[in-house]
Amino acid sequence: MLRYLPFLLVLALWIYAFVDCLNTPEEEVRHLPKVVWVIIILLFGEVLVGPVAWLLTGRRRQARADGTAPGRRGGAAGWVAPDDNPDFLRSLDRDDPRNND
Repeated sequence: MLRYLPFLLVLALWIYAFVDCLNTPEEEVRHLPKVVWVIIILLFGEVLVGPVAWLLTGRRRQARADGTAPGRRGGAAGWVAPDDNPDFLRSLDRDDPRNND
């Protein structure tokens, strides 16, 4: 069963790149027309050249509005744990019945 794993991983990457290319709007495709990218992915998918080329250079990856790169979490507008959130810590001090002077 383990000997089929490399084949399945190549097939999965091939399918992912193909579907990603088909779903990408034409204005976000870089360097070549979309039809040419589809042909490259299909022809060179077995040796991983086509899918890897598409994922690295074919699609324009834009930064998010909060300044983080695509695929990355966090950033200035990201989630903050309660013990790191100063507003939450101040609300605990206000709600503490022992602080009523």
